[in-house]
Amino acid sequence: KGDAAAQKQAEPAVLQPTPQPKDDFQEELVVRPLHSGDIYASFQFRTLWETDFMRGNKVSHYRLFPKSLGQVISKFSVRELHISFTQGYWRTMQWGQPYLPSPPGAELWVWFQDSVTDVDATWKELTNVLSGIFCASLNFIDSTNTVQPSASFKPLGIGNVTDHRFLRYATLPREIVCTENLTPWKKLLPCGSKAGLAVLLKSEKLFHSSFHSQAVHIRPVCQDWQCKTTSWELRQTLNVVFDLHNSGQGKREWSLFKMFSRTLTEACPLASSSKIYIDITDNPEQFELSPATSLLSQAMVLGDRRTFSVYDLTQQDTFGNCTPFCDMLRPLLHAERYVAGYGLQTGEIHTLMYNHHPYRSFPVLQLDSVPWYLRLYIHTLTVTSKGKDNKPSYIHYQPSKDRVRPHLLEMLVQLPPNSVTEVTVQFERALLKWTEYTPDPNHGFYVGSSVISSLVPSTVAMDTNSTRERPLFSSFFPCKEESSYFVRVYTEPLLVNLPTPDFSMPYNVICLTCTVVAVGYGSLYNLLTRSFQIEEPSPGLAKRIANVIRKMRGVPPL
Repeated sequence: KGDAAAQKQAEPAVLQPTPQPKDDFQEELVVRPLHSGDIYASFQFRTLWETDFMRGNKVSHYRLFPKSLGQVISKFSVRELHISFTQGYWRTMQWGQPYLPSPPGAELWVWFQDSVTDVDATWKELTNVLSGIFCASLNFIDSTNTVQPSASFKPLGIGNVTDHRFLRYATLPREIVCTENLTPWKKLLPCGSKAGLAVLLKSEKLFHSSFHSQAVHIRPVCQDWQCKTTSWELRQTLNVVFDLHNSGQGKREWSLFKMFSRTLTEACPLASSSKIYIDITDNPEQFELSPATSLLSQAMVLGDRRTFSVYDLTQQDTFGNCTPFCDMLRPLLHAERYVAGYGLQTGEIHTLMYNHHPYRSFPVLQLDSVPWYLRLYIHTLTVTSKGKDNKPSYIHYQPSKDRVRPHLLEMLVQLPPNSVTEVTVQFERALLKWTEYTPDPNHGFYVGSSVISSLVPSTVAMDTNSTRERPLFSSFFPCKEESSYFVRVYTEPLLVNLPTPDFSMPYNVICLTCTVVAVGYGSLYNLLTRSFQIEEPSPGLAKRIANVIRKMRGVPPL
């Protein structure tokens, strides 16, 4: 027994394998030279965490996932959350389709769990919390600019929820994006702005650009192809377009230092993947990358097969100039919107949707949210294609209520091949109370962008395998068909003038009234409160001398 005990003590201890963390962080940068001479840079940061914020589980330990957003998901029973802040307008005909579209200003749409009883109250409280997290004016989101779409904005994560009672959508087209919005956005990253690709996010350069957009997307996704386990995905995106000609760089060459005034030194230590993709699809023989890389990658992006030069930050930390100038594939779907009419009583909203496909037609879903002070005449709604009426196959219209909710119009329209479809509707401007005008009412009132969603035919077969390793920028929207891809297009926001009173008139009335009160009432007040006494005039010199003499003689004075 003693030998057995000694032998047992002499056996080496068996080391248990260290449990793998259930979270993962990836980062990547895509640089695409545009045919206009601009440079399009798209940052993607994705954090995956296999946890459950629901079912009453209280998550206390956060490693890569930001705790502030985790508490928001748990407290408000959020199923999906998508928020974006954009400065500028994406010029589709000059720059092509963006990887992730967003409208000018602020956009927020949220899917709540079916366990939420009062969606409106939860939505209001959520907007106030997000306003504090991102230092934005999201607290101005209320019932007057919130809509409940019936067909648009389907969930992008797992699950096919059809009950749109738990969906809320709102935009603030006048929201100004600045450094105070970028700083809390960068703090959500595991490495912040200290290491990795986030080092390039210098506010001075980002906001001195033609277009800038930052977004946060939270959704549940599958871990494997059988979807036995699920994870929460936090995807932070930042898209920026640099105009090198206006910024003083007249040459058709660029580098990371010229665009961001910073260089990369290392990858984020917490990132499992950190890569830079350079789009060399168009005329690759004209590209001169320094340092050169032999690592190439192909990916399906917006219905087109693109070729990229890949730089892994674990091996390459800097690269030099690139001198590209190439043609661009014209986008198949494009949309514009403007206001017509004259005067300050009535007007007309025109929406133009372009289908540039030479021989195929496809349906589009259009969503319009119009403020209540523009009273739509829905009976004047017309849809024309190639000079003929184009009757929508689906229309959902929710009329507005003054100072309560906006108009909501959703339509499913078939776009003929190689055509322009025009949607027009007339409106009447309402009179606001003088307290409802903005500090600069003569500037006008903003109307949010129109949202157009569609499955656009693809020229090549799409990859429908959602579990295959693909770049982050090409795997956001789910793809279920090989012959088409999903596209969401935003039009320009509208700037509408309303009947504006002369705000200097109250000042003039106040001045005139005060003057009348001071003169009229002041004189009357003096007459009513002042006491009057009769004062005898002083006697002359002769009379005073006579009174002195009479006093000396003992005679009463005169």
